[in-house]
Amino acid sequence: MAKARAKRKTKSPSRATARESPARRPVKAAAKTRTKAKRVPKQVFVASHLKDSKFEPGLRAYAHYRDLGIAKATGGLAQAHVIRLMPPCDPKEVSKRHYHDVDFQMIYVLKGWMKGEYDGEVVTMHEGSCWLQPPKIKHTVLDYSDDCELLEIILPAEFDTVEL
Repeated sequence: MAKARAKRKTKSPSRATARESPARRPVKAAAKTRTKAKRVPKQVFVASHLKDSKFEPGLRAYAHYRDLGIAKATGGLAQAHVIRLMPPCDPKEVSKRHYHDVDFQMIYVLKGWMKGEYDGEVVTMHEGSCWLQPPKIKHTVLDYSDDCELLEIILPAEFDTVEL
């Protein structure tokens, strides 16, 4: 018994030419330039308890800071502290326009309230309020309650503050 064989079709010249034309050739993707990924510092577990902590003077004379140990635990990747604004509020002292050269800055009101101006917008934040200050946003503290406490998280841990 003879086996049936399928005949192979030969491609017509017009089709073969079309497939070989530059318009139909697969194009190799341009080599992507890889930038070195930033090396993330090793992080370690840390816990901070109020009973073991103290508030200390820091960046501003009208504020005391309780370091939460995040800068050391993250190798400088981030900083977190509780800020206790010292009463009474003196607008002559606190109302200095400035900005922070940071990648990220978030503030959460733990107690009381704070009034500030951010790129021309005046906002009062109360207990439970949270806001993001974009990098280099110009702002001014205008007023705050006698019991005002804030949680602030900043990246990176070391940064510059520029008074205007």
